[in-house]
Amino acid sequence: MKTTKAIQSLGALLLWLAGIGLALAQAANSIEAFDVTQEGGKVVVRVTMKEPLQAPPPNFAVTTPARIAFDFSNTVNALGRASQDVSQGELRSMNVVQGSERTRLILNLRRPVAHEAKVDGRMLVVTLAEPAAVPVAPSGQISHFAEGRADSSHAIRDVDFRRGRAGAGRVVIELSDTSTGIDIRQQGQNIVIDFIKTALPENLRRRLDVVDFGTPVNTVSAFQQGENVRMVIEPKGQWEHNAYQSDTQFVIEVKPVSADPSRSAQRGRYTGEKLSLNFQNVEVRAVLNVIADFTDLNIITSDTVGGNITLRLKDVPWDQAMDIILQTRGLDSRRNGNVIWIAPRDELATREKLALEASQQISDLEQTRTESFQMNYQKAADVQKLLSDANQRILSKRGSAVVDARTNTLFVQDTPARLEEVRRLIAKIDIAVRQVMIEARIVEASDDFFKNLGIRFGFAQLGAARGPGGSRLTTGAELGNTGQAAREGSTQLVTGTPQLTNNGLQVNLPAAGLNAFNAGQLSFVLFNEGISRVLSLELSALEADGKGKIISSPRVLTADQVEALIEQGTEIPYQQASSSGATAVAFRKASLALKVKPQITPEGNVIMTLDVNNDAPGAVTTSGVQINTKHVKTEVLVENGGTVVIGGIYQQTDRTDITKIPLLGDLPLVGALFRNNTTSSRKTELLIFITPRVVNERLTIR
Repeated sequence: MKTTKAIQSLGALLLWLAGIGLALAQAANSIEAFDVTQEGGKVVVRVTMKEPLQAPPPNFAVTTPARIAFDFSNTVNALGRASQDVSQGELRSMNVVQGSERTRLILNLRRPVAHEAKVDGRMLVVTLAEPAAVPVAPSGQISHFAEGRADSSHAIRDVDFRRGRAGAGRVVIELSDTSTGIDIRQQGQNIVIDFIKTALPENLRRRLDVVDFGTPVNTVSAFQQGENVRMVIEPKGQWEHNAYQSDTQFVIEVKPVSADPSRSAQRGRYTGEKLSLNFQNVEVRAVLNVIADFTDLNIITSDTVGGNITLRLKDVPWDQAMDIILQTRGLDSRRNGNVIWIAPRDELATREKLALEASQQISDLEQTRTESFQMNYQKAADVQKLLSDANQRILSKRGSAVVDARTNTLFVQDTPARLEEVRRLIAKIDIAVRQVMIEARIVEASDDFFKNLGIRFGFAQLGAARGPGGSRLTTGAELGNTGQAAREGSTQLVTGTPQLTNNGLQVNLPAAGLNAFNAGQLSFVLFNEGISRVLSLELSALEADGKGKIISSPRVLTADQVEALIEQGTEIPYQQASSSGATAVAFRKASLALKVKPQITPEGNVIMTLDVNNDAPGAVTTSGVQINTKHVKTEVLVENGGTVVIGGIYQQTDRTDITKIPLLGDLPLVGALFRNNTTSSRKTELLIFITPRVVNERLTIR
């Protein structure tokens, strides 16, 4: 067995040496030596290369865990080892990781320190600063990733996001040149990167929502800030980040850090390797020792853990087996790394309670600090009211907040932990509110058609014609005029009814006028026997065809979740009785109004609560002026820039009126001479269109 393992180890060593030889043959450079010395309290690391370097390789520093990494492109590891313990000053150890295209040298530190790298011939000299030079507050510490040239300007060409290995989020920034100055710092829960004297194109000034990638990064925002470009990365959960640059490509990588939750949080999820247990009346401590040997975990049991247990389990995950044992004996566990502490539940609860009380006492005695917050978009008084709300107090009992209204500045005094919470809260709420332009189009279309057809005829017997100076003979056209009497003894015409007299018969059913126009008339005399009998006939007809369209287009600009109203119209007065019996003049609006309250969703759509009125004065009655009302009230979800129809009313009216002489108007064929026909058709349609547009996508983050 030992011989087989030795052969396997020798084979692996030969393969590794062969790989190193092949890589050495292909690579342009290699790491030949690694040396560490202390000079005047500073740690100096010298890395000897096969070929001289033109400039220090891209490097980055990580705060947690503290380390510095250098990326050597087209370089292999020729040291013959991948790690080395140093233990000099703040430098603990060194690791070399070789990839397909580059080799990374990692300096593992005891705590974060500043560093300086320079090239001396074939050597890369890295000087680690003294611990006293390290800033005290690592959360706001600025790491100068790369020093830029002060006499030149730079630009960002592209910003991209990718998912890396093991769920890491990678923000890839394409720079215009390799001499761009870059500052990196962690501010609260965010990572802030400043690109010194750099321009950002308009199309890249945006906020990327990258939640769907399943990485620790939620959003990436980039915006211009004076001469510099600021990028804010907002991660979630527990994470660590590093940065590196290859030519003009700068990469920020945010990796998830898996925490070790307590056993109580893992109940119901068992992922351990399966085991079988069969014990009869054995001590609980002995069973826990078996599980410790099986899992290579360190298990510490309290002195109060005791008693025996009978257990028979087959092919059960070890974490489920431990959970069963703990529940049976009333125990609980807490895990820290690879150490598990087991004790009775009451004992653990008591210890945690005491720890929390001690932490609270420390917080009550902790020294307070005062910090100022300049409000950009919020009113400082509103933020103060939010922080000091008695129902949901954010500040501690000793905390306070005051406002300088002149400069819109908020001064908060509290413990450092609470000040950090206040900073995170203000960074969330003190942002530029996006705005929405809402445009409504109210379209009213009408199509009218009217047709009137009437007739008027008469028969009259007249006296003898007179000569000059006497009565003249009345013509048929004159007999057809409504309301006129026939000259020289003729019968007066009565509208709508036949009239039979001693002299003749008259029927008067003419077509009515439309739109202030009279009906067209055609009159003639059918026959005239001598000068004493006259039969006259007059036909009247009129058609009217009208089409109309009214478009009203109110529009209003408002902020997200702020109600807006735009209105135009008239106010109609009317008499209103008061409680004392006197009358007073009141007014009622007849206006075109758009009232809307938008809400921008995370997807970029817009939810709108709408109230649209289109009222107009109508007919005048004895009680006052009528108001023709068109009103819709609703709530809709519309995509940005999309159009939706929120309402529509369609009306069609067809009407036929017949005025006729009884009996005579019902006769076939001839009955048309005793009827008046009126036909009307009216179509109206009302449509309301709504179009929202988000006009402000910029986001400013602290």
